[in-house]
Amino acid sequence: MGIENLLEKTLSGMSYELVDFEVVGRSGLVRVLIDSEQGIGLEDCTTVSNHLSRLFEIEQFSYDRLEVSSPGLDRPLKKLKDFERFVGEKITVQFKLAYEGQRKFRGTLVGVREELIDVEIEDDRVITFELHEMKRANLIPAI
Repeated sequence: MGIENLLEKTLSGMSYELVDFEVVGRSGLVRVLIDSEQGIGLEDCTTVSNHLSRLFEIEQFSYDRLEVSSPGLDRPLKKLKDFERFVGEKITVQFKLAYEGQRKFRGTLVGVREELIDVEIEDDRVITFELHEMKRANLIPAI
């Protein structure tokens, strides 16, 4: 089982959502971002960190350091369900290739239908794209 599947399965069983993870090359660092409907606090991070440490030992997954944290106010949007959850919020989207002559947009996430994501940008224009076209997307924190 791959690390992503292992993390997804384990965290969902603990009532957490895997937002993102990163295994940083030679440094041996594993960084895990978690979320839940109730939000994430220090106790949540400690609980998950302790559980994952034991799990990695059982699965013989080699690492040197483990970081578990909340996704923060500028939470990354990676999966279709992330976009569905945050309809109505302000986001930034960066594309792999230029979209209408530019790669980065800011706007309001206005809808998700089937595999398509709609973002309203300046001049009340709506851009529509598929998940695989984007390099990254994040929430814009409300000030």
